[in-house]
Amino acid sequence: MTSTTLARREKFDIGRVFNNTFAVIGRNIALCIGLAAVFSGLPNLVSQLARPAAPAVGDPASLAVATANYTFGYFVGFAVFGILYVGLSLLLQSSLVRAAIEDLNGKRPSFGDCIRVAIRNLLPTLGIGLLVGLGVGVASIALVVPGIILWLGWSVSIPVLIQERLGVFGSMSRSRSLTKGSRWALFGLFLILMIIALVIQSMSAVVIYLFHGIAAAVLAALVQTIVSMVISVATAVSYVELRQVKEGVSVDELAEIFS
Repeated sequence: MTSTTLARREKFDIGRVFNNTFAVIGRNIALCIGLAAVFSGLPNLVSQLARPAAPAVGDPASLAVATANYTFGYFVGFAVFGILYVGLSLLLQSSLVRAAIEDLNGKRPSFGDCIRVAIRNLLPTLGIGLLVGLGVGVASIALVVPGIILWLGWSVSIPVLIQERLGVFGSMSRSRSLTKGSRWALFGLFLILMIIALVIQSMSAVVIYLFHGIAAAVLAALVQTIVSMVISVATAVSYVELRQVKEGVSVDELAEIFS
């Protein structure tokens, strides 16, 4: 496969982002599913299977103690899984950013290389995740719209960090610059992705309700794997699209930082 140089785009095109997203996934289906399974599907499956059983009905004193232990264990497990979930989600996005850029540059991304890049950037991606979460959360307390605007402005911070190595604050500032003028299009893209994800999750929820136990847990993990994979790759492809809209940068130039 030879590297590709693309002409400068006039505007952010949702259809082109969709096409490129599924093209990247299609060319690297095993890699993308593997990364999504490691960082999203398997942790989700473990959390489903490791949920503490509800206390059985018994005498009031024993039931009260059992209920208290169950509640404590549930909230501790929820907090631990929440922290792990955030970290693993950021690792997934970082690894798929690397995979998408390598693919668009005409190279064949490898599993080990994608994980290496993701782990190397774990701390700054955690910093970005924390700052974005706090910023969007504070802005949303007053009104929802400012929170959405901030989130869209920072939506490609992690791809910027992985590709351009600008640090936490530099990547967030650069993301706001790249997304300026294209945020409504980005909003439409992510809205469509979220609607598709909700439809898939709703359909699978019916099956999960009908089939309990391991089968339901596996299905839930599979759905989470697919949804996380598509959204992460779409974010990386959006970053490439934004750079080509703003700067007319070729895919070759996007990958020069790794040469």
